[in-house]
Amino acid sequence: QVQLVESGGGLVQAGNSLRLSCAASGRTFSNYAMGWFRQAPGKEREFVATITWSGGSTYYADSVKGRFTISRDNAKNTVYLQMNSLKPEDTAVYYCAADAEYYGTGSKSWDYWGQGTQVTVSS
Repeated sequence: QVQLVESGGGLVQAGNSLRLSCAASGRTFSNYAMGWFRQAPGKEREFVATITWSGGSTYYADSVKGRFTISRDNAKNTVYLQMNSLKPEDTAVYYCAADAEYYGTGSKSWDYWGQGTQVTVSS
């Protein structure tokens, strides 16, 4: 089992930045690809970004490309999501996910999930 705990959410004004963190425990962190997803009220959970096991490759949703950056520190068992130039449409609960084999965009394929952290962007 892998336990994931997100932190760093909050209320910010449009144009500002936030950095989310996701701390992992339970298994060897570097054996897992990591992802960030988000879910706005009344909408399905959607892909935001993923990063492969060593951090060598990253992938982003078109809606966040150029504004968000995913990174990981395998020594600290932590994955980050740096969010710049935030927009009101980025408002959602952000979830961290882990999987030993999959790093794609389908949320149903990821094995482990955190509890989520709320990000609210005011206009």
